Amino acid sequence: MSADEALASPADLDAIRQVITETTAAFNLHDAKAFARYYTPDAWLVTVRGESMAGTAEIENELASIFESRAKSAKLETLDVSIRFIRPDVALAHVLNELSGLKSPNGELLPAHRELSIRVLVKNDGVWRVTAFHNTIVRPFGSESSPAKQ
Repeated sequence: MSADEALASPADLDAIRQVITETTAAFNLHDAKAFARYYTPDAWLVTVRGESMAGTAEIENELASIFESRAKSAKLETLDVSIRFIRPDVALAHVLNELSGLKSPNGELLPAHRELSIRVLVKNDGVWRVTAFHNTIVRPFGSESSPAKQ
């Protein structure tokens, strides 16, 4: 356990990992409502395309639109999670995922790629939720270079 992880209890670590697991499961079910419920009312989400969504209602609506179009058959696989506690009630998670099944604007199936998200989680009334999410592509499409070192 790192010094950062010592700021939180094992239950907090488990709860944060569960939020990550549940949001991934909701994504894979293409369930925007289930996904958004793990976010704070004032959360901010930025996609790899730079699309910005503020608040759970907008996150749910925009994600539902994405699921109906380019991510209709998309699947996420979590490859790595690291958690750093800023305070006992604030944590930073780096989550490495592989995304497959995504389509381009013209409907072509894009190659699977890795994405690294940075998530800020806060604990309010004993419940951990994401308050900020920013995603980036680790290996750009068509790149033959090795992924960024974690």
